[in-house]
Amino acid sequence: MADAFFYTTPLDPLAQPLVEQLTWEYATRYGSYFGEPPGAEMSRYPASLFAPPEGNFVLVLREGRAIAGGAFKRYDEQTAELKRVWTDTAFRRQGLARRVVEELEAQAVRQGYGKIFLTTGFRQPEARDLYLNSGYTPLFDPAVDPEIYKKLAFEKDLAVANHPPLTPAEQLPLSAA
Repeated sequence: MADAFFYTTPLDPLAQPLVEQLTWEYATRYGSYFGEPPGAEMSRYPASLFAPPEGNFVLVLREGRAIAGGAFKRYDEQTAELKRVWTDTAFRRQGLARRVVEELEAQAVRQGYGKIFLTTGFRQPEARDLYLNSGYTPLFDPAVDPEIYKKLAFEKDLAVANHPPLTPAEQLPLSAA
């Protein structure tokens, strides 16, 4: 069975294993570094912010199991803010996060946004590299120790985004929620 995008909500039971893994990841990488309880980032926003018309939440399903996902919410009138991009630890190194980012960008355009903004933590070099390699402009100096910034901000103009086309094997069919 081919992988498929599935638009839903972060409260969907299918999403819970990914949400739990991401919460654990934040808790173990940052603890209370930012002065909040470990994993507090995951309860910062209500699920309703990741729902149309201003946001969205997508999963990649493989044989009925969520193996990757991500979301966006409204940042401002023209800008969506990418959040919660995550790949199940058992399915890493397959390009799934990149596919999620590209799908979320396309969905943001379909919902009327022209730009993406996001932040990732300084202890997430995998995420930093994903966004740098996906055409995002860093709003920080990548040559400086990232801990100085704490949160690494990026942006991308979707009107001029020039993604290399996905190969047929990388393309996922779009499933309706």
